[in-house]
Amino acid sequence: MKYTQLGRTGLKVSRLVLGTMNFGPQTDEADSHAIMDAALDAGINFFDTANVYGWGENKGRTESIIGNWFAKGEGRRDKVVLATKVYGNMAADGPAWPNHDKLSALNIRRAVDASLKRLQTDHIDVYQFHHVDRDTPFDEIWQAIDVLVQQGKILYVGSSNFPGYKIAQANEAAARRGGTIGLVSEQCLYNLAERRAEMEVVPAAQEYGLGVIPWSPLHGGLLGGVLKKEVEGKRRASGRAADALADPAVRAQVQSYEDLLDKHGIEPGEAALAWLLTRPGVTGPIVGPRTAEQLSSAIRAAELDLSEELLTGLDEIFPGPGPSPEAFAW
Repeated sequence: MKYTQLGRTGLKVSRLVLGTMNFGPQTDEADSHAIMDAALDAGINFFDTANVYGWGENKGRTESIIGNWFAKGEGRRDKVVLATKVYGNMAADGPAWPNHDKLSALNIRRAVDASLKRLQTDHIDVYQFHHVDRDTPFDEIWQAIDVLVQQGKILYVGSSNFPGYKIAQANEAAARRGGTIGLVSEQCLYNLAERRAEMEVVPAAQEYGLGVIPWSPLHGGLLGGVLKKEVEGKRRASGRAADALADPAVRAQVQSYEDLLDKHGIEPGEAALAWLLTRPGVTGPIVGPRTAEQLSSAIRAAELDLSEELLTGLDEIFPGPGPSPEAFAW
């Protein structure tokens, strides 16, 4: 496994990030533990989760599964760079009770303590803001974060789903306060089929020294060989992939993509991950395996070396917006 620095920090993380969103809802605890063990064995040291994972009445379940895995000992916690998130309503259903969601100082304090308890650890390595909170000023957010850093409960802070201007606002507010490192990572939707992050988010992250952590690197399965799987009767598209394939133009685009990779003898899902690893500013994509085989496929992707010919072909099928700001200014 290859490693890189997380943004401008001294923290070394693997080029693949283990996403845990399926732990609980789709993968039981025993299999989740086996996947985490396999990830460590493969050298993956960066694990991502969120307080709301588990969903519905089981919110927090995913963090609890990870916490039970840490409790097995044998250096598991010390080997992992642990990232979780705050923002969501943790009520099982219905609206949140006032101050039980978003990024107020009160909710951040409450949420971090709850996550630490579920995760059975005394600190979170990268604490991420899951979404923008339009109601809370960054000065209040950073004041709350400063206290948690001083208490040793968190070490670094990242964002998720932030537009470029919010990355700038957050880090400028941190700089004004002094002594606050600010955001060190941004977790965003970014893949071959969805490249809008290249317009503003990736440039802002690079300018401010944030590592970019793409989520949904296969675009909900669209880039994972979905058409071939349909033909073979293995799996039908659902969610984001099914919605996209309803457009004949997108279906033709995906068919061209699968045909190109078949010509090069590379699995589509592995190529999509490997492509992200070639992108400027990307720390590593989040892979969210439901099974051990899916994890093995992701690990193979990290070792792929895509030829210039193939990279050019991928750009032709899924053209990006172009350099920023030229792409939207002229």
